[in-house]
Amino acid sequence: MEMEERKVLEPGSQSIAAKAWRRAAEEARAEEERLCRQEKEGEKGNRPLVSICCITYNHGPYIRQTLEGFLMQETDFSWELLIHDDASTDGTQDIIREYAARFPDRIRPILREENQYSKGISNISIFNFPRARGTYIAMCEGDDCWTDPKKLQLQVDYLRAHPDCALCFHSARIVTVDGSVSAGRMRPYRGDRRVEPEEIVDKTSGYPTASLVFPARIMKELPDYYLECPVGDIPMQLMMAQEGYGWYIDRDMSIYRVGVSSSWTTLMKQGDYEKKQRRYCEEMKRMYEAFDRESGGRFHKQAVRAARRIYFLTQVNTKHYETVLAPKYREFYRELDFRTRFFIRFEVMAPGLYRWLQRRVRGTN
Repeated sequence: MEMEERKVLEPGSQSIAAKAWRRAAEEARAEEERLCRQEKEGEKGNRPLVSICCITYNHGPYIRQTLEGFLMQETDFSWELLIHDDASTDGTQDIIREYAARFPDRIRPILREENQYSKGISNISIFNFPRARGTYIAMCEGDDCWTDPKKLQLQVDYLRAHPDCALCFHSARIVTVDGSVSAGRMRPYRGDRRVEPEEIVDKTSGYPTASLVFPARIMKELPDYYLECPVGDIPMQLMMAQEGYGWYIDRDMSIYRVGVSSSWTTLMKQGDYEKKQRRYCEEMKRMYEAFDRESGGRFHKQAVRAARRIYFLTQVNTKHYETVLAPKYREFYRELDFRTRFFIRFEVMAPGLYRWLQRRVRGTN
């Protein structure tokens, strides 16, 4: 699936994503009325406290592990699973149907026949958020999974006890696509700690999507900067920063899987990577500018710096090392892990040897 070019909208016009989200919200209201009637008539249980939002596309090799990670959660509250499959062709939908048939009161799937991403809708979670009936939303995509049965209880306990907290998240273990080799950890901080809103906006490393739990009310109205962004996790976290602080738990309770063929990162590397990175940088800059306007300039300094960091990272990805090593980007260079800095210096200082070693590792001449 090729990543589509985005058209600049005329003033006052609605994007494909905005129209799709409004349709999804209308359908969710009708579904909510139906479920409320069933609850009154005793056909359904009580409203869930947590809505787990999961999106899938060709996640056949991983989706069972993902679903089992939800089902193993030990909680003193009820939860629902909202799962949206974007027209998978690898059997993912059959597995979702199997689990939905086993747990019809808990799992509410949308199984598409037409792929929505190819229509220009990047953030597929817009089809899940309006359906959320819980007080809190927990995120996990179909190629990641939860590994700790206490995860959901721990995070919800904190959020219930601290109503001014807008995000609870944790560290994650990184595994390669086949799950056989550990590739490290996503560990943005050391030790449990409070994360101020300014730091959520201007963070030095990403937060694992499968770790995010937050009040559902935050995602009830989606700003244009979320709907038009090429990725969903960053603008979603900006929305949370506007609402309160974050709480980080320094405990690996999920897996982040790298190298999945249908992932956004893998799709980005297909075709003209340089052009895609340039476009991504431009779109993210516009997103941060729109967020800055939306938040009334409250996070102006942090938004500008975060956009500059995105530019720097695209220069790393496309190997423009003269820019990466420029003094004005030294602060961002120092944020890179030691391994990345080492290989940048190695490639700059000994490019021939570096290319020879790459060929050896890949098994080519």
